[in-house]
Amino acid sequence: MEARAGNTQRGVSLVGLIFILAILGAIGIVALKVVPTVTEFMTIKKSIVAAKATGNSIPEIRNSFDKRADTGYVDSIAGKDLDIVKTADGFDVSFAYEKKIPLAGPVSLVIDYQGSTSPTGAPKRAAPDQ
Repeated sequence: MEARAGNTQRGVSLVGLIFILAILGAIGIVALKVVPTVTEFMTIKKSIVAAKATGNSIPEIRNSFDKRADTGYVDSIAGKDLDIVKTADGFDVSFAYEKKIPLAGPVSLVIDYQGSTSPTGAPKRAAPDQ
């Protein structure tokens, strides 16, 4: 027979359980507020690719994006906010915007979104007209 050293309890105390649930709840609330903005970002990325494919000029690309943005419930940017640069093989469409998500009181989460149709994935900025 083996002798037991002691009868120790194992597990989580009530205070520990409440603390863990509070942390999981806070993470869940942040996730519920961030997921819609990520979904909107993905819709914008798909919309600029489709707008680039269907448009042959800058105004056509902007109009095509606006139509797709209306059906995709995009509120963060519009066709006028797109940076469209003419390249040797067509156009590169890019965008960049900031989304501020209020959390509680004066606390907010700011996310910078950007995307492009260029092969490098980096947004290109149009050269300023002089």
